[in-house]
Amino acid sequence: MHAMPLAYVHLGEPTVIRKISGKDETKRFLESLGFTVGSEVTILNEMGGHVIVCVKDSRVAIDKAMAMRIIV
Repeated sequence: MHAMPLAYVHLGEPTVIRKISGKDETKRFLESLGFTVGSEVTILNEMGGHVIVCVKDSRVAIDKAMAMRIIV
């Protein structure tokens, strides 16, 4: 499977984070929410420009711009 942004992954399809792109503060913010390289993530729902993601047994809502920075 080719690397692609998390925003393009199908709902309910578990995948693993390969890379987080963006500025250092963006990377730190995402890492503080549990988005780290090697972590498994699953998109649970999409609503109005946001995605609800399960990462490390937590549900986190992020906007599509952030989801585009998480490469899986």
